[in-house]
Amino acid sequence: MSDVRSQGTWLIVLSFVCAFYLSILPFPVWAEYWRPEWVALVLIYWSFVLPSRVGVVTGWISGLALDVLEGVTLGEHALSLTILAYLAGRLHRRVRVFPLWQQSLSVLVLVGINLLAVRMVQSSVAMVSEGLVYWLPCLVSALLWPWVFAMLKFFQQYFHVR
Repeated sequence: MSDVRSQGTWLIVLSFVCAFYLSILPFPVWAEYWRPEWVALVLIYWSFVLPSRVGVVTGWISGLALDVLEGVTLGEHALSLTILAYLAGRLHRRVRVFPLWQQSLSVLVLVGINLLAVRMVQSSVAMVSEGLVYWLPCLVSALLWPWVFAMLKFFQQYFHVR
């Protein structure tokens, strides 16, 4: 049983490591708001596909790691990704049967909730004012969802991750 359970864990961890790397990769100043929420996209995918293996605890740990990597208030991303993992885990049966364009709309809403939770923590700590440009990562993440989904699904099937 432990062999079946541990099968593919390395792929899940590797996908999160790649998402962390893409999250801290330098962007030009003018394009900073166009950065997708890579960790959120990977967490949503694995929560949709394997909700018994990737869930709230994974969201919390990856959120803490993202907080440390970005140097922000500790718990900022941990809270938001925990909420995101919970919601994605609750919706996985419905959303998995949707076509990709409807899944993208669901990802738009989920990443929006993620950014809203981050914004609430940021506003309780300090004054923030960025306007509507703050919400651009929701749109970019939703537009990238079909490609992220296809790539992770290919690797999941190729390496028989269950």
